[in-house]
Amino acid sequence: MADASTRLEDREGLADRRLYLCTPDRPDLVSFLAACIRGGVDVVQLRDKVLDARPLLERARLARAVCRDHDVPFVLNDRPDLALEAGADGVHVGQDDAPPGLARRILGPDAIVGLSTHAPAELAASAAEPVDYISAGPVEPTPTKPGRPGTGLGYLTYAASAAAHPFFVTGGVRPTTIGPMVAAGARRFVVVRWLTDAPDPEDNARELARALDDALSRSG
Repeated sequence: MADASTRLEDREGLADRRLYLCTPDRPDLVSFLAACIRGGVDVVQLRDKVLDARPLLERARLARAVCRDHDVPFVLNDRPDLALEAGADGVHVGQDDAPPGLARRILGPDAIVGLSTHAPAELAASAAEPVDYISAGPVEPTPTKPGRPGTGLGYLTYAASAAAHPFFVTGGVRPTTIGPMVAAGARRFVVVRWLTDAPDPEDNARELARALDDALSRSG
């Protein structure tokens, strides 16, 4: 388990992080994560809906070790119990998963707890939850959330003005969409397929980081 001081530093510095990789398990998990981090990823979430608990725990420990070596927070999706056992820095839960309050009780006050939001009512309710960040989206429909329509850029503008916690954008994050998302008020991004489908994930991560730098520069 990460020690409390390390988790607290990750939690307090979360608002300054920009590129959040969300990935399923994969055979090359160690080299893939290292490449993405070298390219600019500064938060990692393992989100696998197929693995049973024990195999997922093993892979989470592996991902945690890579992230620890690179001083990047590691978050496990859905399972605060496995996040605790794996020594993860935190957990991310959805609207239908374990409640954030339960995740906080399991992981303690210094862990990172994140929550998905998809609509203004969910974002408003998140203000009362013991979370460190929320996700907002998906801006575009995505295979990660089958059947869920895109929120559009308007939700990002709403989140920028109303969110009580730092928010990360989900859905369709890639170099060509970063500019409009930044213009809508986004500053932090969850990236999936731009990296998970990339033949060279380090290069793709660098390209995304450059696009974000350019967009932020233009936005002032």
